[in-house]
Amino acid sequence: MSFSGDSFMLDMDSENQTSSTSFILVGLFGDTKHAALLYLVTFIFFLMALTGNGLLILLIHVEPRLGSPMYFFISQLSLMDLMYVSVTGPKMLVGQVTGDHTISPSGCGVQMFFYLTLAGAEFFLLSSMAYDRYAAICRPLHYPLLMNQRVCQILVSGCWLLGSVDGLLITPITMSFPYCRSRRVPSFFCEAPALLKLSCTDISLYQLLMYLCCALMILIPILVISGSYILILRLILRMNSAEGRKKAFATCFSHMTIVMLFFGVALYTYTLPSPYHTAQHDTLVSAFYTIITPVLNPLIYSLRNKDVTGALRNIFQSRLSLRKAMSISSESFEHPSS
Repeated sequence: MSFSGDSFMLDMDSENQTSSTSFILVGLFGDTKHAALLYLVTFIFFLMALTGNGLLILLIHVEPRLGSPMYFFISQLSLMDLMYVSVTGPKMLVGQVTGDHTISPSGCGVQMFFYLTLAGAEFFLLSSMAYDRYAAICRPLHYPLLMNQRVCQILVSGCWLLGSVDGLLITPITMSFPYCRSRRVPSFFCEAPALLKLSCTDISLYQLLMYLCCALMILIPILVISGSYILILRLILRMNSAEGRKKAFATCFSHMTIVMLFFGVALYTYTLPSPYHTAQHDTLVSAFYTIITPVLNPLIYSLRNKDVTGALRNIFQSRLSLRKAMSISSESFEHPSS
């Protein structure tokens, strides 16, 4: 018994020494019985997110038929999702393998900044995509002018800029608070709501301002998206052609699905009061937000999109044709005709 007590005290002293300079990420599954299996599944999802989004970006940039503004926005969405999983996933998975779950304050700040920047940028990107769908369906004659290359680049640049403003506003203030309680972050990455639970000062006013800021960041894109789809729906209801209605709905379905997934989770995380949050629920929601959604996005935009599946088929067919041609030429070289 004395040995066990001494060991416990040594562990506590070690944790206190580590905590004085670093935060400790609790992880996604904690000390559950099947943690190893669950982390293996998470690693598979991580690889799927990297592969799916990377392949979609590559397809859009090499295939001429995917050169429209809609696919330009989709490539940016995939880039953001690719960065999402790269910001949060590797640290969690490496920590599970090595047993080192600590993260320095500077590393924590960098992780939080990129996470907030990407979240904010994706809010505004989804609203830009809704406007693009409005212009394509409701203003088809003016679409080349409304959504030319310069306009698309300005919209995307604005999305990244507004997202970085969100990160620059929240990250320095959050990291400036004294954290004199246990520095075990109840999450698998450094997100502001989880980190603020560890502060030993009164942060109620800052929490209120942070939630108002995040609510505003969510509200503006929701208004743009809602306005765009109200106008689209009005036009669809006036259509006499059932085929035209079906085509218009199909054009918007993928985007609407992503919007409901993304904003539903964001509203839970940043607008619900703290009494409605539990550590377990917040961790699961964050996992869905940062790991599952990046896997679903390329699937939603590829499986239901004939242009993307057609481009992927063309690339595979061209590679097979190239291999056959190389095989035939090598056989001809080895066995020349007399």
